[in-house]
Amino acid sequence: MGAKELVVVERHSAITMIGINRPEARNCINTPTANALLKAFKDFNADDEAKVAVLYGVGGNFCAGYDLKELAHNPPTFLAQYGRGPMGPTRYESEKPVIAAVEGFAVAGGLELALWCDLRVIEENAVMGVFCRRFGVPLIDGGTVRLPAIVGLGRALDLILTGRPIKAKEAYEWGLATQMVAIGTAVGGAYNLAQCLVKFPQECLQADRRSTLNAALSSPTLQEALTFEHNNGFPVVAKESIHGAQKFTDGVGRHGKFNLHSNLGNPYKAKL
Repeated sequence: MGAKELVVVERHSAITMIGINRPEARNCINTPTANALLKAFKDFNADDEAKVAVLYGVGGNFCAGYDLKELAHNPPTFLAQYGRGPMGPTRYESEKPVIAAVEGFAVAGGLELALWCDLRVIEENAVMGVFCRRFGVPLIDGGTVRLPAIVGLGRALDLILTGRPIKAKEAYEWGLATQMVAIGTAVGGAYNLAQCLVKFPQECLQADRRSTLNAALSSPTLQEALTFEHNNGFPVVAKESIHGAQKFTDGVGRHGKFNLHSNLGNPYKAKL
């Protein structure tokens, strides 16, 4: 019998499912798993047929952070230099949307993985937080960068400095969670959300995503952000917008209707 895959990848039409496969360890990211996870996302971005990815944890927990046993007994030497994020893809800029399906715990580095994703579907009993505060492990996978951008400085400092848990309801109210769903349905809910995204014209969706991320995380001035938005978005007009306008004048999508395509089906419906 071969070695267990640390990261499992399945593609269903335009949706790539990426699962962290170390259910025996809540602190499930070690060096081999981080490498495998980064490779999975690089492969996703290189796959022209894949449009949206869903990241989840196998076995009932999203991720409770880095494997502290490895850190205690065999600390990775590469951490001294800026390079790959310790959790894997957290310093990699995905070209396409990623949705986190959060079951159980998404804490410490696991929270940072969830923050790296564009959207977060979390179950009603899920717990998030900077639990590494207790052990003197800093946020070096983008947590201090992305959390303030998502929830604001005051709320980010609350979670970062106190290390307190934040439960699903509060996370949803803060905008940290995109959707709050029933227990056992995060993966199916994330898949449904991914289906919503793949139905849209993709060049336009990806351009608006790039402009949004640039404005929130990269742009030093308002004018730079506006210039980037124009230069990034205008080429889409000829590629997709004119065709979309023609569809609208033909009666498609009138009165705010979003159901522009047939239902693609959900292989994860049993988890809804």
